[in-house]
Amino acid sequence: MANASAKRTAQHNAESIKNLRLGLLVSGALSILLRLLFRRGSLSPKQLSFWIYVFSLVPSVFLSRYLERIGSPRRDPTTGTLISAGEDLSRPGIIEWCFDVIYITWACQVGSGAFGQWVWWLYLIIPLYAIFKLWSSVISPMFFGRSAAAAAAPEGEAETKEPTSKRQEKLRKRSERGDPRVRMQTR
Repeated sequence: MANASAKRTAQHNAESIKNLRLGLLVSGALSILLRLLFRRGSLSPKQLSFWIYVFSLVPSVFLSRYLERIGSPRRDPTTGTLISAGEDLSRPGIIEWCFDVIYITWACQVGSGAFGQWVWWLYLIIPLYAIFKLWSSVISPMFFGRSAAAAAAPEGEAETKEPTSKRQEKLRKRSERGDPRVRMQTR
């Protein structure tokens, strides 16, 4: 079963894409319905809340299409066999952040339809998180010479808590004794 993992990934991606499309439709319909019921004036193009809603559709639709494009499994049109499972949409990192931006956008759209324009302040979570990640992974190590995680623990403790295998421990002991078979590596 060499393709079992690819088939599982393709199936999971297909489910994720289906849920993404459904969520986009439900959040859009629910937002407009709530605006019609509770905030009819916010549907006028003269209102700021209307334009915020329209501009919030841009990242939501763009990221949804991006995730659909990279995660869609490709199949042979004649036989239906799986050619490529697509990128794994459950992978952490950028893909996970795309889903987070989409979910926050949906929450802001529906929340602003139900509770008012102040819910758009929740959208500030996205740039605040980006600033935090930029600080902890780029700026702090560049200026202070260490990562934010290592800054929380004293330097002596950080070295002792590194997981080492038996082989690594054996090589470390050999290098401490000055064994010529072990090459010293600089970090």
